[in-house]
Amino acid sequence: MVIFGATSEVAQRVARIHAKAGDSMILIARNQTHLDSIKADLLLRGASNIDSLYSDFDNMKEHQNLLKQIEQKSEDIAKYYFFYGMLPDQKACENSWEMTYDALTTNFLSVVSLLTHIANKVEKETDRGIIVISSVAGDRGRQSNYIYGTGKGALTLFLQGLRNRLHPSNCTVTTIKPGFIDTPMTKDFDKGILWASADKVADDIYKAAAKGKNEVYTPRFWAVIMLVIKSIPEAIFKRLNL
Repeated sequence: MVIFGATSEVAQRVARIHAKAGDSMILIARNQTHLDSIKADLLLRGASNIDSLYSDFDNMKEHQNLLKQIEQKSEDIAKYYFFYGMLPDQKACENSWEMTYDALTTNFLSVVSLLTHIANKVEKETDRGIIVISSVAGDRGRQSNYIYGTGKGALTLFLQGLRNRLHPSNCTVTTIKPGFIDTPMTKDFDKGILWASADKVADDIYKAAAKGKNEVYTPRFWAVIMLVIKSIPEAIFKRLNL
């Protein structure tokens, strides 16, 4: 399997579950030093083989070359995980198109670029799985994080179409919609009862990938929360401070 964004906290927890099962993995991220550390840890935890590659995912011109490197490592890849992303400063983005573009590139455009190449490959194969981290933030635009939500919402829509396209090839496309996760990326946030641990989310992701689920909220209560939020009429919703 391939893990894009392997240095993310949740990605590491998912990789540990696979390592315990004796699986082999190709880890890809921006920080080679961190990758080396994760690789050593996963081998100790039981992984049969670990390869790693450095990539700046935002450099979309290099994506084809990256995928060629992956094929050189392994021609038989059953699962493709996508964990990378960024949480942009909403206020800063409101005052800077450049920052908005960077956020959309990382959270949406670069993922679409990689998936476009991967889809053309797996469409000719069978029994493959694509698992992508989106977010509950993409279910409805809110003033507090609509730049982040835009990228994730667009990604969710793209994955719906990709799932439809790849279904005849028996390739599953799983959209993961986490809520608040206690990770280093959210270390400055005040935590409450809606926050979940990285281990809990990782366990949900692993199970969803194994079953080839279409769309999964994690923790599950977010499905109910977002159903309520999406049901609020726009005439009322636009007046709320969310």
